[in-house]
Amino acid sequence: MAAAAIGSVVPAGRAARRAARRAMEDDKLVFETTPGVDPVMIFDKMGIKDDVLGGIYAYGFEKPSAIQQRAVMPIIQGRDVIAQAQSGTGKTSMIALTVCQMVDTASREVQVLILSPTRELASQTEKVILAIGDYINIQALACTGGKSVGEDIRKLEHGVHVVSGTPGRVCDMIKRRTLRTKAIKLLVLDESDEILSRGFKDQIYDVYRYIPPELQVVLISATLPHEILEMTTKFMNDPVKILVKRDELTMERMEQFFVTVEREDWKFDTLCDLCDNISITRAVIFCNTKRKVDWLTEKMRSTNFTVSSMHGNMPQKERDAIMLEFRSGATRVLITTDIWAQGLDVQQVSVFFLFFPLFSSTAYRRSEMP
Repeated sequence: MAAAAIGSVVPAGRAARRAARRAMEDDKLVFETTPGVDPVMIFDKMGIKDDVLGGIYAYGFEKPSAIQQRAVMPIIQGRDVIAQAQSGTGKTSMIALTVCQMVDTASREVQVLILSPTRELASQTEKVILAIGDYINIQALACTGGKSVGEDIRKLEHGVHVVSGTPGRVCDMIKRRTLRTKAIKLLVLDESDEILSRGFKDQIYDVYRYIPPELQVVLISATLPHEILEMTTKFMNDPVKILVKRDELTMERMEQFFVTVEREDWKFDTLCDLCDNISITRAVIFCNTKRKVDWLTEKMRSTNFTVSSMHGNMPQKERDAIMLEFRSGATRVLITTDIWAQGLDVQQVSVFFLFFPLFSSTAYRRSEMP
């Protein structure tokens, strides 16, 4: 069990408080970077356009996070970049501000393509781009499964500057020739390790075949397994590397407990005892399969616990409604797979339960928020 307050990129007002807490954690990070990469400590020294700066400050940011200090300049200078960053480090706003800086809003062609492992993260990225790019009238589209294909086609035909999407839907739109790729100059692979772990490797390579060869590529990943390194050799040209030292990738910001039970069938009663006896503002219970989410949800409801549940087999509208219910406090306990950890922001979550432990340790790190 881990107790933590959850968040990633947040709306204006809360962003300043979140940035202050993140700054204290940033001081503890040790980076290994390509020679010549020096941190730029304030946004005003990054050469960012005034209108984009206005969007950054209006969104609530005062100072760049550690990853932003090191990665923004190489990206806007046109370099390929490998950035090691987890959720909660300011990576989504880093993507948003560099995209807003680089896009030519006079042209209604798609110039930036951002690929994410989940619909939630792709939609979150779209929202932050629209917020930071408000003063430049940037047009962005979240192109994901679970939404109307016809609506995506209509918006693409009308013209957008940025597409933030999941590999499957983006690949489909390209093959339908409604997502035109000739003007794309920047490809961002966000949470690349998760993209590959979810089986999207073939779609990534398919997308890359349709994009101009002189493309700039930015790869963001919490971990750097062999498949990621293999991808960098095929897609990237002399990339700038901004890596966190391995011993820094811990969950020091979370208080962690391991509860031992002698028999598997005692786990459920132990979970119920914990829920009854500790103070919970909101809690998230992780399971490692969709079937187990459904099983545990039914079991807890039969024991008179009010819970909601969410996993990837649910329609997007239902998932959105469940998240709205959980954010509003209508339910205090959410049972889910690790889909929840991707790009979502819920305040006042006090406890995580890893009831059926997740397969990958990266999912635990992704749940660690400042």
